[in-house]
Amino acid sequence: MPVPVPHQRTVVLPHQAGPVDDPCAETARVAQAPGAGDATAQGVRAPAPAAAQEDRPAAQGLGEPALPQSADRRISADHGTTHQGLTLLLIGEDPNSHVPEMWDWAGRKVRLRTARNLTEASRLLTDDVHCILLDLSPQAPEDRAERDGHAAEGDELGVLRDVLRLAPSHAVLVLTYETDAERAADAVRVGAQDYLFRDELDGAVLSRAVRYAVERKRADLAQRQLTESRMLAQENARLERGLLPTPLLDGSDLRFAACYRPGRSRALLGGDFYDTVRTPDGTVHAMIGDVCGHGPDEAALGVELRIAWRALTFAGLSGDELLATLQKVLEHECADDEIFATLCTVDISADGRRAGLCLAGHPAPLLARAGEGPRLLPYEFGGPALGLLPHARWPRRQVELGGSWSLMMYTDGLIEGRIGVGNQRLGQEGMTELVSRKMADGLSGEELLDASVREVRDLNGGELTDDVAVLLLDRS
Repeated sequence: MPVPVPHQRTVVLPHQAGPVDDPCAETARVAQAPGAGDATAQGVRAPAPAAAQEDRPAAQGLGEPALPQSADRRISADHGTTHQGLTLLLIGEDPNSHVPEMWDWAGRKVRLRTARNLTEASRLLTDDVHCILLDLSPQAPEDRAERDGHAAEGDELGVLRDVLRLAPSHAVLVLTYETDAERAADAVRVGAQDYLFRDELDGAVLSRAVRYAVERKRADLAQRQLTESRMLAQENARLERGLLPTPLLDGSDLRFAACYRPGRSRALLGGDFYDTVRTPDGTVHAMIGDVCGHGPDEAALGVELRIAWRALTFAGLSGDELLATLQKVLEHECADDEIFATLCTVDISADGRRAGLCLAGHPAPLLARAGEGPRLLPYEFGGPALGLLPHARWPRRQVELGGSWSLMMYTDGLIEGRIGVGNQRLGQEGMTELVSRKMADGLSGEELLDASVREVRDLNGGELTDDVAVLLLDRS
């Protein structure tokens, strides 16, 4: 089957013809004269006079006020053209369907392509088509009677549905007769941007309808993209919430509290991570870590390390052996050789009086015993961060906790906030003093963590740029 050639009919918006001295109008009259050859109908475009686009704007006052040329440029940019003006595609069984001649609001002839069926339409539907005119054939009286008898809607508007599937990003304008007003309204409900009655069709009405259809389609697409973005954000939020840890402390008399603030805007998950589990022998294992960086890749790596830590802990690994295995996980999972992660692990004996501490480039925890103020645990026996040295070792240090105590583990986001003007940081000493004051005020658990993080943020003069994770274990 030969490929149909687009029928480029010139149409005038919003008036039927231009001024007498307008070269474009003269060209249109010559093309309509009896016996005159139609170059566009034969697939050959007649050259437009050079002065046409300059003379046409003066005649726009004869019809509907023209839109600003910026609007025309926006439409052209959406469909890949910048200089040809509007192009319409008429789809209908009658290739000689009458459509008023139109000019666009920039004074250019609106080009019209005609297709008798969807096969031809699919070949003529290019990126420079701005609006589709779908000519719905009139219904016979018996068809309307069948409609009143609740005929299937798909039988009446099947062609429109096919067009919408064929051109999901194009505006669609339905042409029908006033006797089919109900079907025209159904067409808009199905997805067309507007409808027109052929009985009252003229250049001004069609001009308005085309502009409205194009702008409404653009608004519909923008709204759809916004809705999809919101749904994607909600899905990401649900996913991130699902990746946050749930402590497994059934059977333990320890109280657990945590505070988590990702540094990424509108994120729920950052590069900091933590977890707490109780193994069958009664030992409580706690961990907190920090992957360098603040992006989604670092957050994903933090989740992988946390899950790996939990699995290895339940498998019976601890101390140096566990950290060495986690370093292998990091080396295989990170995409950048310069990525590293700091880590602090604590395993608390079943009686709650002793703990084993391992540090991998991470700040030392804060311990407050009964009747004593909080103090930092020793850091000197720690090892390097994971991912820095291939054959590193991480010694385990025994710590006496006593009968009643509070142990706070944190990431560096809590101590690297600024205080006042200048570059002075809060630091571990400042953080220790801050927590000591909060505990002296009788705060504990989540209230203690929330108040401490809030004051650190206030001292910083606003939101902290780094991720913050704080974990608190209490025994009384």
